[in-house]
Amino acid sequence: MSGICSKCGVHVEATWAFCPHCAAPCTHKAEKTTPLKHENAPVKGAFSGLMFGLIAAPALIIAGGMICLTGLGVFLGVPLIVLGVCAPLAGPLMGVNALNGECPWCGAEVSGAGIFDRFSCPTCSQRIVMRKRELIKAE
Repeated sequence: MSGICSKCGVHVEATWAFCPHCAAPCTHKAEKTTPLKHENAPVKGAFSGLMFGLIAAPALIIAGGMICLTGLGVFLGVPLIVLGVCAPLAGPLMGVNALNGECPWCGAEVSGAGIFDRFSCPTCSQRIVMRKRELIKAE
C-alpha cells in the first residue's frame, strides 16, 4: 500500500515512517483484511480408508501366514497375505470416489463412497442414489 504525505503531498510508501521530502511522520491507516476461508480437503474418506488399511494389513498378513502353515496356504493363505499387502492402498482408493453434497430430501450435508450407489441420509434416513456424480432422491 502506498499513500500521499498529508503535509506536502509527496508519494510515500507504506513501509516509510517519515516523509522523504518534509520529514513529517507518516500515518498509515490499517486496512481491514478478511480472513481467508478454510478450504476443505477434497477427499474426506481417504485418510480413514488408509487407517482401516493399516489396521487390517497386519491382521490379514498374520492370518495368511498362519493358514499357510496348515497346508491350505495356496488356496487361502497366500490370497490373504496379498490382500494384507494391498489393504493400505485399497482404503484410500475407496475414498477417492467419495461424493459430498446435500441430501435432496432434507438438505443435510452427506457424503457417499463411490463404490456404493445407494445409501441413507444419516439425518432423515431417506434413501439417496448417486447418478452421474449427483445425489438424487431414491424412488
